[in-house]
Amino acid sequence: MESKLQIISGNFRGRKLHLPQNARPTQNIARIALFNMLQSGIINMTDKISVWDAFAGSGAFGIECLSRYPNSTVIFTDTDAASIKTVRDNLALLNVGTQATALQMDAIAAIDRFGADADLIFVDPPYADDAIGRAFIARMAHVARPGTVVIWEQDTPNASKPDDIAWETLRDKKYGRARFLIMRRK
Repeated sequence: MESKLQIISGNFRGRKLHLPQNARPTQNIARIALFNMLQSGIINMTDKISVWDAFAGSGAFGIECLSRYPNSTVIFTDTDAASIKTVRDNLALLNVGTQATALQMDAIAAIDRFGADADLIFVDPPYADDAIGRAFIARMAHVARPGTVVIWEQDTPNASKPDDIAWETLRDKKYGRARFLIMRRK
């Protein structure tokens, strides 16, 4: 079956993205809403920004950043080899060179490596285990510098907020089954 997932805006607008098997990508309509929120002043997207797509899957979020914000660099991590291969295949279609790196590694284990340098982090762990997202956010509170923006996508029925007071909630929006909690490190 052909993927309906595509890049929404920017230099690569309209390009179709490959999906790994068993993927649960953020739907196009939800990504549109998410980027509209980001562009409303949450982060200055004209600056050179470092993005981390922590549970990359297809890499749609990070690739959308590359398309919209030519000054961005993106790190993609995922534990699944097929997902990282899919991200690499999607990146190869775009010819983004050194702006993007895709690595097969655990996102929580990668926090010490990437967390302190990222300006924008997209966290979309498996819906089946919401403890992974909570653990990621708790650990990031100790590593992220003030001003770092984290977008935590969660399953609406299992949604939670971080226990740590280190995070300021900027937006809390639901789109169907997906909930986006957008936070900034205080």
